Amino acid sequence: MGMMVVEQQQQQQSAALRTEDSVDKKKKRRSRRSKQNSSLNGSASVEVAGQHQQELQKFQNGNTSKSGSSSNQHGPNKTINVSFNSLPPMHINDQGAKLDYGMKVYSKSCPTPGMYGESSGLYDDGDFIPPYLEGCNKLKRFDPHWSPDAVKEALERGEVFQAMLRVNAHNRLEAYCTIEGVPTDVLISGIPLQNRAVEGDVVAVKVDPPFLWSRIKGSAGSANNSSPTDDQDPSDCIEIHNDSSKGKDKMVAESSHLLVTDSSTVCENGFYDMGSTLSNGTLCQEVTGQMNSIHVNGHHHSGMDPLHGNCTKRIVMGSVEKLCQAVGSFPSKRPTGRVVAIIEPSARRNSVVGFLNMKWWLSSGESFRKENRNMNVQALSSSDYIHLVPTDPKFPKMIVPVKSLPGDIKKRLDEGDASIENELVAARVDCWTEESSIPQACVMHSFGRGGEVEPRIASILFENAICSSEFSPNSLSCLPDELWEMPQRELECRKDIRDLCVFTIDPSTATDLDDALSIEKLSSGVYRVGVHIADVSYFVQPDTALDVEARVRSTSIYMLQRKLPMLPPLLSEHLGSLNPGVERLAFSILWDVSVSGDVLDRWVGRTVIRSCCKLSYEHAQDIIEGRVDVDSLNSDENCFPQLYGDFDWHDIFQSVRSLHDISKTLKEKRFNDGALRLENAKVVFLLDEFGVPYDSMLCERKESNFLVEEFMLLANRTAAEIISRAYPGSALLRRHPEPNMRKLRELEIFCSKHGLELDTTSSGSFHRSLEEIKEKLKDDSVLYDIFINYATKPMQLAKYFCTGDPTVGEDDWGHYALAAPLYSHFTSPLRRYPDILVHRTLIAALEAEQAYLKRQRKVDKDMNDGNGRCFTGMHFDKFAAESAEGQQALASAALRQRLPGTEMLSDVASYCNQKKLASRNVKDAVDRLYMWVLLKNKQILFSEARVLGIGPRFMSIYVQKLAMERRIYYDDVEGLMVEWLETTSTIVLSYIPTKRSQRRGNPGKYKPLEEAAFVDSPCNLGPQGDGMRNRDASISNQPGVEIAPAVFPLTVRVLSTIPVALHAIGGDKGPLDIAARLYVTSYFK
Repeated sequence: MGMMVVEQQQQQQSAALRTEDSVDKKKKRRSRRSKQNSSLNGSASVEVAGQHQQELQKFQNGNTSKSGSSSNQHGPNKTINVSFNSLPPMHINDQGAKLDYGMKVYSKSCPTPGMYGESSGLYDDGDFIPPYLEGCNKLKRFDPHWSPDAVKEALERGEVFQAMLRVNAHNRLEAYCTIEGVPTDVLISGIPLQNRAVEGDVVAVKVDPPFLWSRIKGSAGSANNSSPTDDQDPSDCIEIHNDSSKGKDKMVAESSHLLVTDSSTVCENGFYDMGSTLSNGTLCQEVTGQMNSIHVNGHHHSGMDPLHGNCTKRIVMGSVEKLCQAVGSFPSKRPTGRVVAIIEPSARRNSVVGFLNMKWWLSSGESFRKENRNMNVQALSSSDYIHLVPTDPKFPKMIVPVKSLPGDIKKRLDEGDASIENELVAARVDCWTEESSIPQACVMHSFGRGGEVEPRIASILFENAICSSEFSPNSLSCLPDELWEMPQRELECRKDIRDLCVFTIDPSTATDLDDALSIEKLSSGVYRVGVHIADVSYFVQPDTALDVEARVRSTSIYMLQRKLPMLPPLLSEHLGSLNPGVERLAFSILWDVSVSGDVLDRWVGRTVIRSCCKLSYEHAQDIIEGRVDVDSLNSDENCFPQLYGDFDWHDIFQSVRSLHDISKTLKEKRFNDGALRLENAKVVFLLDEFGVPYDSMLCERKESNFLVEEFMLLANRTAAEIISRAYPGSALLRRHPEPNMRKLRELEIFCSKHGLELDTTSSGSFHRSLEEIKEKLKDDSVLYDIFINYATKPMQLAKYFCTGDPTVGEDDWGHYALAAPLYSHFTSPLRRYPDILVHRTLIAALEAEQAYLKRQRKVDKDMNDGNGRCFTGMHFDKFAAESAEGQQALASAALRQRLPGTEMLSDVASYCNQKKLASRNVKDAVDRLYMWVLLKNKQILFSEARVLGIGPRFMSIYVQKLAMERRIYYDDVEGLMVEWLETTSTIVLSYIPTKRSQRRGNPGKYKPLEEAAFVDSPCNLGPQGDGMRNRDASISNQPGVEIAPAVFPLTVRVLSTIPVALHAIGGDKGPLDIAARLYVTSYFK
């Protein structure tokens, strides 16, 4: 014990000496800066210097904690347990002031501690203080989190808001929170203000008063990008066109001073007077006290303002309505705020993927050993930490205690095996204390080399918490064996339509066939169209082991060349799949539809079907376009599927064509009613015999896809209508909120600048504008693709919800993109758990209907003919549903089907939303992985790109061939002269090898030209100098198309076309990415 005390004293003495030296140096630098800026800052800087001197004196005297509440109204409240050198900087630029901490006084002369740094670089270790040194000072680097009770009270009073934190992947210092009902996201700028919250955390956010808000990027006064702003990742945008159910085909998208005019800005009831104005000038002294808020023991306290007393309470944004009013009053400003508590930690904390930085461990360990030679080996070992660098740039770097590493990794580390740096590891965040600048993590295992496909896929699944294990024996025991035959009782109680011409249309590789179609001509102009869905609820009974596992998995995961099913293959590919030629249990909806697309009548019920063939989308497309005829199917050359039953190909051809005609009518009617479709061509990979991608191509959906989609949409809408009427408080629906209005306005401005008219007053007018723009840009498909990409950014995610959820008003139940008042998912129960719940609710409605009608002495024949349907027919009998008999019938049926209550269903809906988003993230990540492999094999890909936005540091480009956006950075490049013409958003790039560009800051760090441009010699070009010769087999571009390089000086404008060189980076040494460079030619090479 005595030895430990001595060791701690040695650590403290060593750390104290180093800290004092650091403080002395910082003090001298601050003194010089203070003299330089005194003319600019006036009295404010004098006060800041005085406060800094007080904090410095406290630090040097060791008095960094346990001080009482200050009575000095002009100084910082001393209750905060934070020393001076832990205060982060307040960044002020031309876009407004951003406060990185709870600073008390603001001026342009602020300290810049090296604790956090300004770089978000992945491997920058300069801002890291080893834990064994941090422990000596125990400095508070973050505010304490509020207690749960304090957060609950503040939420009820409207002083804070609950929201999910989203981190900017390009700049981790920026995070955003979307508050329900507020049109603009709240910016959380700086690591201290994020207060240890990470990507996906549900946090309590305290919003700053409007005079502290920052200017929105791209608003007036900021001309560094001509494209619409995007404060969230493109991946957060909804897939507008594919909410129908056929997802299986996805296998094969401020000023330099802060000031307030006068103290009257603060009005009664704690809100700002939105009618008052802000103007340039110096910061009023009153602001000092107003922002002097602190946290003690998890509760919120306020500093005292000399003029207004407790002003913090009066500047709180007390409600969503007031916040919306403030946002409307300052349209060019973005609300800012800070995290005061983490309400619900993100699941991503338990699934971190990254690389261990062995070099940092060796260097820091050696440094510690030299400074602590007298420490024994055991104490030294317990102080060893190693750096973990996450592959996701949204997460901070982490430290891992070496002693907590798995045995095999620790052994390799002790042996100095440097290859461990090349392996991806799985980790979780253990803790992040107020004293630590970065979180502490625990490594669980290694996936393998980061440059190989299988370890990467395993890490993607882990990162998104996707279960890839085999199904449990308990789940499998819930299923019958492979030789199962349909029980006679099911034939007796179901509608038998085995003699109906039913067939499936799916991707050629699909094995889980959960939907089929049929059509009959009834009379002149009337058709009976049927959608038949696999009756999975028959096999997956409520609350069984299989049901629980399906709920946990929630959805099937579709990736290139593989899938992870939600249900065991015995069920999803055999017993439940609507395979041709075998009898299957189904849930069917039959509509009587007129040639004008009007639904005249419908029938819903459980059936027995026998599919006569399995068509692919390609087969159906050939039939629609007339590329094949019936007579040619007698040969084997067309590779059409086998036909079962008493039907011939005339029946199939006629059915497909009739369905196509009706689907076009339904589609036209749907868009006339206000539906919206945002869709771009998708990248499809071409694989060799070993499954390795060798090329890619753009693929658009065809009429056969839309044929199936239209009837799936109709089925989903019908199911939503029935269950929401029968069970208005416990129906599972799917809603799509209206898009972000601010981003829509920005999109309109973007279109106006480029001569395009866009009306976004409704989803219908939006769609009509898109069609007009598409016609106008028919000769420029690249620009149309760019426009559609921008149009998706304002869209919000569609979500499952429970109709009894009090947080979702009935006015918000609708689906914006589909222009549907009610919508749900019914058509894919083999791969989506919500569909199973909808099936059970439909069954309950059918059983309740039957029981009620029998009690009312209705004739069974009427029910079988589709008449007398009180709960599931075209006309809902509200009187019957609200009667005592109807309520009893509905409640009894719900009990038999074990339908979840409102609270449980809301939880299931929220969980399914998370899993659906995770499944999409997995698919997108795997697609990016294969794109990376393709570029890695090609080494370099030359392509044309369109310029989306330009600034003095970088340009954003869009590469149509890869359907991706990238950035090209050209600042601080050796020999590259950048002339930035802000008024026209134009740059001129010139290359002068013997000259260096002007650089502020460290003059010794310039990037080589190769990082910004691929420079080729004219000797390697063709005779006319207009294209690449095949001088190297590893250099490839689009087949038959040669890309001509540009020459310096290069003038670039927004939407201009430039040649670029793309190549894969990362792998064994870091995150996978595809880098873009200018493709130019020069004799200076």
